[in-house]
Amino acid sequence: MLLKQHIKMSFKNLDQAGKLFGKTVLLRTDFNVPLKGKIVQDNFKIKKGLVTIKDLMEKGAKVVVISHLGRPKGMDKKLSLRPVAAELSKFLQKSIPVLDVRSLEKTKIKIDKLLPGSVVMLENIRFAKGEVENSDAFAKELADLGDAFVLDGFAVAHREAPSVSGVAKYLFAYAGFLLEEEIEGLNQIIKKPKKPLVAILGGIKMETKIPVLKNLLKKADYILVGGGIVNTYLWARGHKVGSSVVDKNFKKEILRYCSNKKVILPVDVIVGPKNGKKAKAVSVKNLNVKKELGIFDIGPQSIKLFARYIKKAKTLVWNGAMGNFEQHPYQYGTHSMARLVASRSKGKAFGVAGGGETIEVMKKLHVLNDLDLASTGGGSMLEYLSGRSLPGIEALKN
Repeated sequence: MLLKQHIKMSFKNLDQAGKLFGKTVLLRTDFNVPLKGKIVQDNFKIKKGLVTIKDLMEKGAKVVVISHLGRPKGMDKKLSLRPVAAELSKFLQKSIPVLDVRSLEKTKIKIDKLLPGSVVMLENIRFAKGEVENSDAFAKELADLGDAFVLDGFAVAHREAPSVSGVAKYLFAYAGFLLEEEIEGLNQIIKKPKKPLVAILGGIKMETKIPVLKNLLKKADYILVGGGIVNTYLWARGHKVGSSVVDKNFKKEILRYCSNKKVILPVDVIVGPKNGKKAKAVSVKNLNVKKELGIFDIGPQSIKLFARYIKKAKTLVWNGAMGNFEQHPYQYGTHSMARLVASRSKGKAFGVAGGGETIEVMKKLHVLNDLDLASTGGGSMLEYLSGRSLPGIEALKN
């Protein structure tokens, strides 16, 4: 279900696109999904993109779906989009041809012959050298295929690339319904949040989390932190953290931001070997982790502490695991956050979660549908929350 639009968008959406019958629409999606052989393992992103595709079909547009898969170096059959097209065809109940992306002149001839309401997919856009090199000439070649451009892949909106921001220079450009939903949801966090706003940040990539932490400190009432953020902070404070994941490049920033009274730190952590054997909860006051051990989760007292803040929230946003949730018994902190955020969302609070690991956990626990917004974008979500402009969004504005 799409969110109600409370905040005026600064770009045009599909409701403003006018008549599209018989027009060729280039639709940039993010169908970068996991494969096992030729089978799609997780069709979450494909299902999220159906609303826009079906709308364009109903309007009689000739839909050319553009996506990437992985990071190929030239042509790589293992990263072909044919399995993705096959998965999409199940939902649309029609065959989806996959067209060559390296010879756009021949592809254009095939596209021009399509009937209104047809759907085709370009082969992995990153098979094209011009896409990887961010060539403006390639952006023009792509634009020549169509009459209008729709960006619906929020997860790629932070990329500067011909198929994301380049084509919009040469065609009428619109936001798809999924992109609009994502931006609307995130705007409710950074522009008009209901208070108290509680953010939960985890994961291990400090270079992406530090800017978010900095920006959300201006907006949030409380920020609950776990994962590598906590490890790095404890190390920076002089604690012995053993083999814990730590980013020593951000000592100054982590001390500054995590010392803010809005930041709620764990009071205990789970310490043990990587394989999880003989792991135990340890108070952060008495922390002295041996070299062969590490911090792999937040502890039970920290979960209780975080729960008190989450249960009072009117707006919730979560990105990043609390620890090494793939390994038992280090999953409890992350699983607890998932259940707490889900139980508070869609009613008592407006709840948003995003990032690959975060969404993975919520799906595993069958609570994904309890969210107000499950973001398809990890990097894009973090960059948007950190206050940065996204090239794909900026291209739509222009």
